[in-house]
Amino acid sequence: MKNRSLADTWIVRARSNLARARQGKSAPDILFEDLCFDCEQAAEKALKGLLILRGIVPPQTHSLALLVEALETHHADVPDAVKTAVSLTHYAVSTRYPGSYEPVKEREFLKALKGAETVFLWVEQQFNEMK
Repeated sequence: MKNRSLADTWIVRARSNLARARQGKSAPDILFEDLCFDCEQAAEKALKGLLILRGIVPPQTHSLALLVEALETHHADVPDAVKTAVSLTHYAVSTRYPGSYEPVKEREFLKALKGAETVFLWVEQQFNEMK
């Protein structure tokens, strides 16, 4: 399966972002904003990997809602918990650079991490079912 190798590469990258996020504030200089960016990236790359595995060219977007919509358009049954995680899109751009936003607190980060893990684990399950 030609798409499997490319899709696997996306999952490796998603796993890397998730692993970094899971490390949390392991050093005082680490910002919750950056950890939340890794959460968003983990979910985005996982969803794009799944699209590729299904033979769908993923849209060039950070919008998790558009990625979920692309999966559903191609008859994927996306669980509600994954759909809820589309709120992670906020971290793709708005908190990535210094700006006029409220600093992310630990509770918000933990919610983002849970969302990223939910998306990643569901995508990983889809990959395992398509072996």
